[in-house]
Amino acid sequence: MAELILHHYPQSPFAEKVRLVLGYKQLAWKSVFIPVVMPKPDLVALTGGYRKTPVLQIGCDVYCDTALICDVLEHVQPTPTLYPEGHKGMARVFAQWADTTLFWTAMPYNLQPQGVAAMFAGAPPEAAQAFAGDRAAMSTGMNRIRPADATAAYKSYLRRMASMLEDSPFLMGSAPCIADFSAYHALWFTRHAVGALRAILDATPSVLAWMDRMAAIGHGQAGRMSATEAIAVCAQSMGASTEKASVFQDEHGIALGSQVTVQAESFGSELTEGELVAATRTRYTLRRTDARAGVVHVHFPRVGYVLKKAKPV
Repeated sequence: MAELILHHYPQSPFAEKVRLVLGYKQLAWKSVFIPVVMPKPDLVALTGGYRKTPVLQIGCDVYCDTALICDVLEHVQPTPTLYPEGHKGMARVFAQWADTTLFWTAMPYNLQPQGVAAMFAGAPPEAAQAFAGDRAAMSTGMNRIRPADATAAYKSYLRRMASMLEDSPFLMGSAPCIADFSAYHALWFTRHAVGALRAILDATPSVLAWMDRMAAIGHGQAGRMSATEAIAVCAQSMGASTEKASVFQDEHGIALGSQVTVQAESFGSELTEGELVAATRTRYTLRRTDARAGVVHVHFPRVGYVLKKAKPV
């Protein structure tokens, strides 16, 4: 199998989720740093439009969204599992809640003026302005919770997590699972990126102890790679390295081979356009061609993404 290449930046909470999963599975991977804000020409050369962080590349296969990335890493290295027997469904449902409701409660709390000041301490004023403008563009049309409401809800969610940790070291038992990795990353951002705002965690010491256990997992065996090298890896690949899709599940009346677009339902809804080459129970795969990257297979999860026929040129 081609090497695992993660396109990310150090401060990204969703990237921290995947970095810890790589560590949990003791995988070797290559790190490609991408810009925090647009433009991201090297990333878009691979994705065709999708610009959120992180993205996983394996040869000429590019995986978008951490829910799908975690499924791929489970396929690459099944043990230790992210989806333990006995509560696979519960773990996945909790993870989806954590990646959406918990995350979009924590971030308005984190990005209050005090938090932004801590994030950009020592940076020129235009850096904070660029970040704010970029994230505002990504969240156009979203109903964003206000900081005061976010604070109250965040405290409640932390107390509920503390209750889950009363009798076990991790959220669903004696070992971490997808629920832990998905719940951890927004709290990690609070603890490490926003200065005085991290005090909200102090009221739930069991959550802090759990965070210490999660952090101790580490990030696996990471090496560096440039974006130019990663694009070259894609261009030199001999074909898709993923398992072949054997089932076509059609919910849209769109045949394989059609030109389609895929975009996120809400945050970061840039379009990726390509030929629909797979539509399984859980994912879409688009084949597209880039001048630098060559033929790329871009994969998206079904949940949280919108598939449409491309508009005729």
